[in-house]
Amino acid sequence: MLERVRIAAGKRLLFLPHAVRQMSHPERMITTAEVERVATMGELIEDYPNDPRGPSCLLFGRGENGRPVHMVCAPKTGYLAVITAYLPDPNRWSADWKRRR
Repeated sequence: MLERVRIAAGKRLLFLPHAVRQMSHPERMITTAEVERVATMGELIEDYPNDPRGPSCLLFGRGENGRPVHMVCAPKTGYLAVITAYLPDPNRWSADWKRRR
């Protein structure tokens, strides 16, 4: 799955409306560059092969100033669909941001 994500991200990123809404909250403002960094260098932490929207996954990576960023995405033939991107809540995630509490 991670290889498919990288290939799709190399073609184009398509930000779905939910992702745009989540990324644009004033208190967290996630940039498209941060999402691109997660797509190309992030780590796969959850795989969703049976997602109704098509196979997707949750990636973890580091954004500006090393802050943790999670991104749910789905590789398609000509692009990577960015379903959502958010700053993980420390009350819901392990200290390394890779496991749900």
